[in-house]
Amino acid sequence: MADETLLVVVLGALHLLGFGFAAILLLPCLRDDALLPRAIRGEEEDEGGGGSDRRRPVPPRGPRPGGIPLPDAIPARVRLRDGRRLADLLPGVQRRPAHAPSPAPARVPARR
Repeated sequence: MADETLLVVVLGALHLLGFGFAAILLLPCLRDDALLPRAIRGEEEDEGGGGSDRRRPVPPRGPRPGGIPLPDAIPARVRLRDGRRLADLLPGVQRRPAHAPSPAPARVPARR
């Protein structure tokens, strides 16, 4: 019976510990920003309209579009828009011309 009671107490303590951590993590979500004065939050009184508290988008720092075309922008040699095969559209491979056969060696008469 003591083992069962100890198990219940340990499991209860673990649950309370988990609820405590969950409460600590959820506390910033439950905090209300309206309690802070507007001057501290960075808002001015004469600015109307409410709006969003999100930051404005920052322009990219990289190179501007419209520069030199990229090397991969070169169009393809062949377009496959119909039923033809790629091998039919590309020119054939240039092969080296065949060499003329070398002349047969002349036979030398045998010495006697």
